[in-house]
Amino acid sequence: MKRYSAFAVAREALRYHTGWERAWRSPEPKRHYDVVIVGAGGHGLATAYYLGKNFGITNVAIIEKGWLGGGNTGRNTTIIRSNYLQDPSAAIYEKARSLYETMSQDLNYNVMFSPRGVIMLAQTEHEIRGYKRTAHANLQQGVPTEWITPERVKELVPIINLHGPRYPVLGGLWQERGGTARHDAVAWGYARACSDMGMDIIQQCEVTGVRTENGRTVGVDTTKGAIDCDKIGMIVAGNASVLAERAGFRLPMESVALQAMVSEPIKPCMDVVVMANTVHGYMSQSDKGEMVIGGGTDGFNNYTQRGSFHHIEETVRALIETFPMVSRLKMLRQWGGIVDVTGDRSPIISKTPVQNCFVNCGWGTGGFKSIPGSGWAMAELMATGHSPLTEEFSMMRFKEGKFIDESVAAGVAH
Repeated sequence: MKRYSAFAVAREALRYHTGWERAWRSPEPKRHYDVVIVGAGGHGLATAYYLGKNFGITNVAIIEKGWLGGGNTGRNTTIIRSNYLQDPSAAIYEKARSLYETMSQDLNYNVMFSPRGVIMLAQTEHEIRGYKRTAHANLQQGVPTEWITPERVKELVPIINLHGPRYPVLGGLWQERGGTARHDAVAWGYARACSDMGMDIIQQCEVTGVRTENGRTVGVDTTKGAIDCDKIGMIVAGNASVLAERAGFRLPMESVALQAMVSEPIKPCMDVVVMANTVHGYMSQSDKGEMVIGGGTDGFNNYTQRGSFHHIEETVRALIETFPMVSRLKMLRQWGGIVDVTGDRSPIISKTPVQNCFVNCGWGTGGFKSIPGSGWAMAELMATGHSPLTEEFSMMRFKEGKFIDESVAAGVAH
């Protein structure tokens, strides 16, 4: 694989860009792999990458029923933060945030990471207490966050209205090193690196069954034929419960749609990310000038990947109070993704009742921000059978009552 560089761009410009290689190969599946990863989204690709980079396991297939990065990885609002309350959550999200900082250099692919900062607005007295508690917890965890006053919020976001008629801004939890990245570039960068290691990325290939012998996984059945393997990693977000049933076990999670939208592009007016949990709205401005807007999940279980009129009204109504300028913008496009939500709003990264079958799901509304940390931890679990980052996230915690309650930190999307 040729390295990308300023010199390479100049060289290819002189020969009319005829020398660029495909970013990744699209081979036919082999009969046997050491590891099969089901799901070529950010989490699946990151897992494969760290299996190769950290453990030298490269006889790997990443199988995707659609196209690479076409699920939640390509349908989110790209927000990155690690200011979670519980220690296990803060550890894995901070690992992810720190990996984002050097991802472009590590992958030789510009993922456009922008540490612009994230503010979580407090608009009730209850939120003030909750966010101050989180700030104290983050201090103990080594995650740099701070509580800021309404005046400081106004300095950081001049377009904000602090005195909304329903919910005035009373302060906020500020993480200066949070931010955004380009979602497609994250998937493409990992895919390119995996392909360069010799891994096979197989698109348009749906897993129709998981084959087992004596309680141990031996392979998968797909629309492109049977594939044998020694280990399986199920990393398919909102479809995790469907795939788990094909393997013979159930997951304690539900799938719901999460919707987002972008406005027409406008001149730069907001260089931080703002989340308002009370009114369920959050917004940032993309590099193209679009206002990226999202809200809460749908109120019922479903597998749709489209928007709905009532959600536009609900989300925009919440934001107009805090950002009056939004009322004058036209919507450019809207979309939805299928998110997998657990009872305690924390992920499942775990062994399963089927030996050598592992699952990574339940990220709910916070999947994109966790991609590199999730992949690092899942790769370690699959390669060695243990990872300090995944100990608390076993699916057995629901049976044992060892919940990791992040309902406040993850109550609104991202």
